Parts: sequence; C-alpha cells; structure tokens
Amino acid sequence: MERRDFLRFCSAAGLGFAVPVGCSTITHAQDQKREVPGYDGPYYLVFNASGGWDTTYLMDPKGVNEINRLYKEGDILTEGNFQFAPNAGHIEQGMSNEAFFAKYGKELLVLNGLDYSVNNHSPCSRYMATGKLDSLAYPTFAALIAACKGPEVPLAFLTFGNYSSTGNLVPMARVPYMSSLNRLANADGVEGRADWLYHDDFVTDRIERTLESQMQARVGTARLPRVERSQSMLYSAQVNSKALHRVTPFIPKTMSKERLAQQADIALASFKAGVCVSANLSIGQFDSHANNDRDQMKLIPELLAGIDDVIGKAEELQIREKLVVIIQSEMGRTPDYNNGNGKDHWSVGSIMFMGAGINGNRVVGATDEKQFLVPINPQTLGTDADAGITVRPEHIHKALRDFAGVTQHEFSERFPLKVPESEQLKNLFG
Repeated sequence: MERRDFLRFCSAAGLGFAVPVGCSTITHAQDQKREVPGYDGPYYLVFNASGGWDTTYLMDPKGVNEINRLYKEGDILTEGNFQFAPNAGHIEQGMSNEAFFAKYGKELLVLNGLDYSVNNHSPCSRYMATGKLDSLAYPTFAALIAACKGPEVPLAFLTFGNYSSTGNLVPMARVPYMSSLNRLANADGVEGRADWLYHDDFVTDRIERTLESQMQARVGTARLPRVERSQSMLYSAQVNSKALHRVTPFIPKTMSKERLAQQADIALASFKAGVCVSANLSIGQFDSHANNDRDQMKLIPELLAGIDDVIGKAEELQIREKLVVIIQSEMGRTPDYNNGNGKDHWSVGSIMFMGAGINGNRVVGATDEKQFLVPINPQTLGTDADAGITVRPEHIHKALRDFAGVTQHEFSERFPLKVPESEQLKNLFG
C-alpha cells in the first residue's frame, strides 16, 4: 500500500525518478536483494548560462572596436595562460573574474571561438546540449552519459531546466526542491520524516517480499509486452524507492538561498548517495538585449559563485576528485551595442571545463579583434587561420564521448555524430 502511495505522490507532485525496464532489469534487481547498487562516479555537472552570455566580459576579453564599455585593452588581466575581463570593480555580489581565475585557473580548460551555426535560442540550446542541430531525437550529453554509466540508479539524470531531451534512453528526473528530495528519500515516513515511519522495519520487509512474489507471478503470466513492461516499471520503482533512502544523510539541514546552490545541493546529495550520474543545472536571464553591461555584471558573478559553491561542497562531501564540470551557454552576444544599450544574439562563443581527468591552465581556440572565430588545427589544437577547422558543438560532443569512454557504447552508436576522423579534436582534455 505504501509503495502505491509513494508512486501516486510522485505522479501528483510532478517528480520524476529513473525506472529501468525489461525482464533483465527485474532479474538484476532480484539478484541485488531488492536494492539498486550505488553509482560511484565520475559525476557530470552541466552548468547552462541560459539566454546567451557575453564572453567578452568573461574568458574572451576584447578591449578594442568598442566591443564593450567597461574596460580597455590595457585593462585586460592574465592568470596563468588565461586572459579575462576585469570585473571586480563593476559587480555588487557574486564571484569576480579575478577571484575565479585565481582560484580555479590551474584546473580550467577554456575553448574560445565555438561556432553555434545559428543564433536562435531553441535550436542553439538543442545543438549545445546534444551536438546535433538537425534532429529533435538526440539525447543531451548529460542524459546519454547517465544511460551509459548508470541507467539502473533512481535519479540517473537530474535536470533543473534548459534543453533536457533523453532520446528515450533514460528517464528524466525532476526534483525541484530539497523538500521534494527529502520526501522521495523517505517515502515511507510521515511527511518525509525519517524518524516517523508508517511501519516498523519487519513490516516493511514483509510488504516488500509480498510485492516481489506478486511481481514474479504477474510477469510469469504476462503475455503482452506493454503489460510486461508495466510490471517491470512497478517493481523497479519499488526497488528504487528503497535505494533513495541513501540520500537522507547528505540532505543539508538548511536550504540555500541562491538558485544555483539550491539545484547543486540536490545534485550533490544524489551524487554522494550513489543514486545519480549527471545533472543539468541552469541559470537564466542572460539574454541581455537591453542594458547588456548591467545584466552581465549581475549574472556572470552569480554563475561563477554557483560553480565555486559546487566545488566547495563537493570537497566537503569528498567527491570533488570525481566531479566533471561543463560550463556553457547556447550563444554569445554581438560585438556591438543596439539602441537599448544591449547586445543581440551572436553565433560565436566559448565553453569551459574543469574537474576529474581534465588538464587545466589551458586555452584552446580564439576569436579575432572583431569577435569572429579563428579556425584551429584539430591535431595540435593551435590556431590555424589557413588550414584549420571551424569547431562546432558536434566536435565538442565527440570529444566528450571519447573522454567519458562511451563512444563505442550502443547508445552512442544509436545517435552518431559523424565527425570525420580528420576533424576530431585530439587530446582536447589533455
């Protein structure tokens, strides 16, 4: 009865959680004594600066041609191999560029001069998330990696917004609030309280054994694939609800106030508990068609502070060495201002990476003094205006698949990127 109540609660609340399907999954779950094994990393976090960030105010500074109004060419700062825009004197809160590059430069990989090909939000978001511009069927990298590495865990792919297609490979899990995660983790507790259960442990065990025997009987007599699939999903949901108990010790006692920190708390607790592989985090309002400088100076520091918050909390949870972080946006901003002191859509931008297995203090690619991309040599990763290639999202995604070791996985092969061997970015991550 409690399991039915749990499933009904999830449906009513709009909460999602992963439910592996198929007879093989049932057998696997039975072999694991009715509890899904934990996933132990690497964990993948994708930060989305939704709306289109102004890269000239972050990792690709331009102090010429009136591309920006807050600094000049001589004001551009350096940290290791990076050049970045000075903004400490222009922000009220959040993390400055100066503090971010000083703290994380040794771990950071920046790629400038990324060609989005188009400059509309919907196709650009899809392109950056999946590496495929001309298809609605492809999964995001976060969903693909979850399906390849941990499809059996309850919250394999968490998403908090932005483009989140799964390619029907893995369920999309949405847990909007920490209180929602607490209720999921303690589905047998009154109002999600771990110390106030509906039943004693021995009663819960009897319920689970009865449900298991009923499932075995139903699967044994099922003839229609849809019925068989439904039985599998029900049983997997029961198994997963038990596995979610592991999240409880890692749920913060107080809820963070910042919007990225709220998302990160849920993702990190799920990572630490071994019930999540990847999470898609999102912070919006970067679409600064009016008052570009004011908006970007508010949002970029908020984004960097969110990343800093994640890294610090991952350190406390002792999973930082297993964390892979991708920081991206679906477009850049134009190299000139419109009549409203804003900047419009620009199909050239940047992307950043840091974390486990990524060699830092590196910059790949560039844009010129007019903010047009400079082609690069895919073998050496050096700029090559004459014989280089234009780097697009599919090149990034092919490199990510290689880096994560899933290129040969059947799910990756189901959604090929078709990047020619001669264009594949060699050793992008070091």
